[in-house]
This record gives sequence, C-alpha cells and structure tokens, in this order.
Amino acid sequence: MNTAAQFTPLSGDTNTSLPGVRIQVENLKKSLGGMEILRGLSFEVEAGEIFVIMGPSGSGKSVLLRHLIGLESPDHGRILVNGHSIESPEVRSQYRMAMVFQSGALLNSLTVQENVGIYLKEHRLQTPNEIQKTVDEKLKLVGLTDIGHRYPSELSGGMRKRVAIARSLVIEPQLILYDEPTSELDPQSSGTIGKEILSLKHRIEVTSIVVSHDPELAIGIADRIAVINEGQIIFIGTTSEFKQTKDPMIHRLLYSDFKP
Repeated sequence: MNTAAQFTPLSGDTNTSLPGVRIQVENLKKSLGGMEILRGLSFEVEAGEIFVIMGPSGSGKSVLLRHLIGLESPDHGRILVNGHSIESPEVRSQYRMAMVFQSGALLNSLTVQENVGIYLKEHRLQTPNEIQKTVDEKLKLVGLTDIGHRYPSELSGGMRKRVAIARSLVIEPQLILYDEPTSELDPQSSGTIGKEILSLKHRIEVTSIVVSHDPELAIGIADRIAVINEGQIIFIGTTSEFKQTKDPMIHRLLYSDFKP
C-alpha cells in the first residue's frame, strides 16, 4: 500500500485541483474474530467539511478508518463517495484520497524531499524538475522550507507530521484521513498541526476526516464531531453542542479522563 494515497490521480495529472468529496456511511457493520466491532454506523460528511471522530480505545475508530481507506470491506452496509460505492474500482479510480498515518510513516532512509515526492517518482507522474517544484510548494504550504535535504530522524515530531501532510498533498487530494495527528506531540506542536488542518480547508477546500483523542484539537478545528462507543455513534454535533452535552461518556472525553 502506498503511504501517500489510495485513490489514483486522474490521468496522472496532480496539478488539477478538484473540490472535496461528500462521504456517506450507511449502516456499516463489521465483525472480526467473532466479535462485532462496527454495529450499524451511519453518518455523512459534507464536501469541504472537517469531521472529527472521537471515542475510547476499542470503540471501532481504527476499523472504520480501514473501511474508509478501502483496506476492509463491510459485512453489511456501504460507503459512498459523491453518491457512488467505494467498493467499485472504477469509483476509487475517480477520486483522490490521502492518508496521514499516526506515526507519519516516513521512510527514514529517504530525505524529506524524497519522502514528499515518492508517489510522483514511483508512478512517473512528473519530471525530476517538476517533482522538485511540487515538493517545494507542498512543504511551503505546511510552513516548512529549506529542510528538503534533511532526514526524518533530524526532525521534531511535529515537523515529521507536517512533512507527512505535505506528502499527502502532492496528489491534490479531495479527501484526507488523519489518524491521531497530534499523538505524542507537545501542546505547541499539536496547535501547529491543528492550524495546518484548518488552513488546508480554506486553501484547497479538501474534505477532512480526523480520528483523534484530543478534545482541544477537535473543538479547535471541527465543523462537526462524532463520538463512537462500542461500535456505535452516540453523538454527532457541532463543537458548541459537543461542549454543552451532558452525556457522561462525552464528558470524560472532554476532560481527557481516558487515554488512547
């Protein structure tokens, strides 16, 4: 699996900006090892929206992400992208999706420049000079310049996450999935990542789905927040509604009483 993207860029052209996509999850069910993990999840994410998914460990967030990225097929239900089933290879080939992994998933043997440009190079989508220009542009978008020659081991945790975001941007994605983007980061770095996610919404109108245990991040960036518990959605609402809810599970989330 390529760590930069799951959906193939249209016609090999990564310079064409396309609008964010609408995602519909309908009655999604999944059992693993005889245990029901997802128990009829349903929600919608509007094009260009930042949708944050929260919940305790074991609630089904990671399994849901694997379905959204196309690594798992549901036992029941479906996922639609702009009204078309994600299960169809023809549909997957029409949209651009990128994943920012919890660890960043950078290759330590490659420089920052090589990490960001790896998808373009592997698929021969651009010339070396064009790749250099694209890499520089994407690193600038996330506030990183003049570090292309450095290796991931020479960067802070926050910088590695921003490099991973830059790598996801080379395909001009219509949907970005973030898996715990602020995990293991200090508050200042977490704030920087949140600003980058919010900035991308306004710059390229990308649809963003963020899985996080960080209520401050969620409240700071989300258009809406969903809370999953035991494979079911127990709350969907705006950040204001999230802060005002009296649900004890959500209250524990808000005050960080459980950890990933």
